[in-house]
Amino acid sequence: MGLLQVLLLVGFPGLALLAARHLKPVAVVGPVVVCYAVGILLGNVPGLAPPERLSLSVSEVAVPLAIPLLLFTTDVPRWLRLARPTLLSFVLACLSAMVSAAVVGLACADRSDEWWKMSGMLVGVYTGGTANMNAIGLALRVREETLILLNTADIVVGAVYLLFLVTVAQRLALLFLPRFPNPTVWDEAEGETARNAPVLTWSRTRGMALAFLLAALIVGVSVGGSHLVFGGLEPPVVLLLITSLSLAASFLPAVRGLPGSYAMGDYALLVFCVAVGTLADASRLRETGLFVFAFCAGVVVLSVGLHFALAALFRIDADTALITSTATIFGPPFIGPVARALRNRELMVSGLTTGIMGYAVGTYLGLAVAWLLRP
Repeated sequence: MGLLQVLLLVGFPGLALLAARHLKPVAVVGPVVVCYAVGILLGNVPGLAPPERLSLSVSEVAVPLAIPLLLFTTDVPRWLRLARPTLLSFVLACLSAMVSAAVVGLACADRSDEWWKMSGMLVGVYTGGTANMNAIGLALRVREETLILLNTADIVVGAVYLLFLVTVAQRLALLFLPRFPNPTVWDEAEGETARNAPVLTWSRTRGMALAFLLAALIVGVSVGGSHLVFGGLEPPVVLLLITSLSLAASFLPAVRGLPGSYAMGDYALLVFCVAVGTLADASRLRETGLFVFAFCAGVVVLSVGLHFALAALFRIDADTALITSTATIFGPPFIGPVARALRNRELMVSGLTTGIMGYAVGTYLGLAVAWLLRP
């Protein structure tokens, strides 16, 4: 029975991705939301919920594997060659997230004993992504209900902000930010070609296998290093080692060019979404959910407002500010839809690059803020 449950947790994301390719409603909602929803459903239907320990084990394996798979594609030297406004806007977005999470956390310090951990986790997700947030949560040994609630709140709050980005954000930003100079309009034919490209080839399958083996090796070395130096498993040390070793590996062109690495990392995150969703107890969500939702929404609103105020101060154009905001708050998967909504194809490279950059620095920044705020 346990094996069947593991297969369900690991296999459902594949069905979600397949449905997203062929069913428009699933594509609109997104595989992440679908995986969370199914996990929550499984966790609240009597007789279907996997044992809590099993779900925790799957989620704790998925995040450490996702980090290197996502970071292998990072082109660190390219960061240094990015246009100054893009780099500046990215730095301002990260700074805004750190300041906002600290301010909201300090304001809510009397409402939860884990407020400083929540601040650190939200810095991770709003400079990097879900992998960073959950890596920080594991490193800080955050309680399961806090981890679940923050993930759920991030989805709901993020959906509202994404709707804003693809509808009226550009028009509002142009009221106080300069216009992007000479944008390259979106090429519909190119997007159609990419959608019709083959999913699996021999080189892609081989690349995915090599990427997985290298990721597993990095995780093993990091765990071994923690045991060797500290005599036991220290989650912060393990996760910082994984991040650092993965970035070091990304300097090798052969590693950076492994096909399918990023897709596998994204899949590992979807596995995490299903597993952590099964831990969601509906009664527990009702009891403590409102505070966490307010905490998360407060950080997003303050962070976005501060970022755009600083962008206006430094005269960063509207499109660059919007795409770097997307990169930090949502990560690379949402760059395409937002760039399409902005009708600016030139944003793709800078958005994807800064999004991956966020994965690289998110864990460091989140842990730094949490440790600085720790009572």
